[in-house]
Amino acid sequence: MAPPPAPLAASTPLLHGEFGSYPARGSRFALTLTSQALHIQRLLPKPEARPRDGLVPLSVISGCCTLRSHSPSDSAAYLCIYTYLRGRRGGRRRAARTFQADGAATYEENRAEAQRWVAALMSLLRGLPLPGEDEITPELLPRPPRLLLLVNPFGGRGQAWQWCENHVLPMISEAGLSFNLIQTERQNHARELVQGLSLSEWDGIVTLSGDGLFYEVLNGLLDRPDWEQAVKMPLGILPCGSGNALAGAVNRHGGFAPALGLDLLLNCSLLLCRGGSHPLDLLSVTLASGSRCFSFLSVAWGFVSDVDIQSERFRALGRARFTLGTVLGLATLRTYRGRLSYLPTAVESASPGPAHGLPRAKSELTLAPAPAAPAAHSPLHRSVSDLPLPLPVPVPQPTLASPGSPEPLPVLSVNGGVPELAGDWGGSGEAPLSPDPLPPLPSGSPKAAPLPPITEGHQEMPATSGLPPSTPAAPAASPGGPQDHLLPPLGSPLPPGWVTLEEDFVLVLALSPSHLGADLPAIPHARFDDGVVHLLWVRGGVSRAMLLRLFLAMERGSHFNLGCPQVGYAPARAFRLEPLTPRGLLTVDGELVEYGPVQAQIHPGLGTLLAGPPGCAGQGP
Repeated sequence: MAPPPAPLAASTPLLHGEFGSYPARGSRFALTLTSQALHIQRLLPKPEARPRDGLVPLSVISGCCTLRSHSPSDSAAYLCIYTYLRGRRGGRRRAARTFQADGAATYEENRAEAQRWVAALMSLLRGLPLPGEDEITPELLPRPPRLLLLVNPFGGRGQAWQWCENHVLPMISEAGLSFNLIQTERQNHARELVQGLSLSEWDGIVTLSGDGLFYEVLNGLLDRPDWEQAVKMPLGILPCGSGNALAGAVNRHGGFAPALGLDLLLNCSLLLCRGGSHPLDLLSVTLASGSRCFSFLSVAWGFVSDVDIQSERFRALGRARFTLGTVLGLATLRTYRGRLSYLPTAVESASPGPAHGLPRAKSELTLAPAPAAPAAHSPLHRSVSDLPLPLPVPVPQPTLASPGSPEPLPVLSVNGGVPELAGDWGGSGEAPLSPDPLPPLPSGSPKAAPLPPITEGHQEMPATSGLPPSTPAAPAASPGGPQDHLLPPLGSPLPPGWVTLEEDFVLVLALSPSHLGADLPAIPHARFDDGVVHLLWVRGGVSRAMLLRLFLAMERGSHFNLGCPQVGYAPARAFRLEPLTPRGLLTVDGELVEYGPVQAQIHPGLGTLLAGPPGCAGQGP
């Protein structure tokens, strides 16, 4: 039986046209744009029945621009499209396809046609509705959003800055995004920066590191006197650290297949270029001292927190530190006596696995939350002015000659430095502050000089050897934020309706999004805004072999199917964890906090995440 036809909205042509090729001469192509993809078919010299790389999904396009030749006699305009398709070995490879708009007699007419394609393509990439074909003009596009990028140059194995310079900055420049970049110099630097930031100047803050830098920014915003407005600031994450759990969840939300390392970074960068924000649930965590911090990820006790903290000594290994830490943790497996209490969600729903996959005690109900009210947040595109922050000084590109072509590739302007291209970006309003998209570099061509870091002074390498002290330095507490109306004071009796378990635990996890690590969907069905804190625990008595099987199955999201009797799960609105073992490690979003009783409440949609458009999980190109 033939498959059903594609939906009309996805297959209906929005634009169709014939273009020449560049730098090769003589070839002609038919371009067809739909709401989901760009179709490229060669017409001359030999038509292709099944064109190779002829279907380019919009999900792998970072941006496009118009270019102009320096030859006065050339009346053509040029349409350059930047793509990141997967190569034969699976990794993404950047490619720039340049097409020649030459159907009219004058440059102005050809330029108008090229700009029409840029406006249509960029509108689709950013989720903006398109009018009729005759009404597509550059004025459709709003001013590019302005982003503050915070990069930890020591993220991961110290490659964060290199990845930022070689991959992130070129891609977001191709997308026409405006940005300022700041390197963090020390722990809590990002927290201090956002506490004094004029938020009206920005449309979003993006961290380039692991989950720790995002934690600093989030709690810094909630430290502000105007936290109610500050927490609405859209936040994004580009994974350049060793712990990239939130990026793994963003990658899944965007419909891409599981990825690690540079592939994960490129996937998340593509989603950032597409734009689009999503409500983000936040967990308000009250510690034993009464101080409070906010979590976007997890609260962990037992095996997971032990591995996370004790593997700090192996940070130079990157994410391999967690593999080594897991092996060492299994060799010295411990159990912890404790009391876990939680307030179940109000509406019953399906289990995360098959009905027989999760054995439960009578009190361990599988419940789902009532639908969370959508969070109000600022629109991504709004008028901003420049901040007095130092900008990297862009270096103009030299004229690059394509092999075998007598004409040079167009010189790209930086902030309007070359009049010919100053208005050819394809947007409206202010010119971007970041470099305009670059043309494809011919083989052997010189690369652009690196952007200098903004920050000045000595860069301090954080200490990575040895274990952190049992009582961490002050970063965690956050005094602002909403009231925890579901929680009595820590130490007070819990109200009716709570479920309490007192057991020997190997681990207890409280998660908000789906992922515990970049490749560990611990709660595969979790969403950023489901209004639920997902509790997962493993009781004592589990064998080392079974615990290892659980974590291996977690990479596929199938750990609930193993039928392990020691595994428990419950969705909740709030919880309290009271360790009865005198010594242990407790983490919030991977950060060590004071050991002792802790309680937390979920606040649905309190934050806003730059997650890009949703996709079909696991099916992305």
